[in-house]
Amino acid sequence: QVQLQESGPGLVKPSQTLSLTCTVSGGSITTNYYYWSWIRQPPGKGLEWIGYIAYSGSPYYSPSLKSRTSISRDTSENQFTLQLSSVTPEDTAAYYCAGGLGTVVADFGSWGQGTQVTVSS
Repeated sequence: QVQLQESGPGLVKPSQTLSLTCTVSGGSITTNYYYWSWIRQPPGKGLEWIGYIAYSGSPYYSPSLKSRTSISRDTSENQFTLQLSSVTPEDTAAYYCAGGLGTVVADFGSWGQGTQVTVSS
């Protein structure tokens, strides 16, 4: 059974870069046809997909966040990382990592428990 765990700072100052890591166990992030995504949920709002990194290592980002987003991976550690630059208080949200055989929420078979990130000075 694949398990995911997010880690990173819970408080980030405006204009800085948010950086979160997802550690995957029970499966490899290079397994064919698996996609590893970052999703967030601001307070009182719905889920927002941020982007994914594919089993091949290719990333793809939400158009609305593309200019500020980078997703990379460390295959030796079986981890993938989100970096979101120039954050504002509007980036305050619970951030989740997820994985599955597809690129939409319905395809995500495994989720992390989520981590709260607050953007504030």
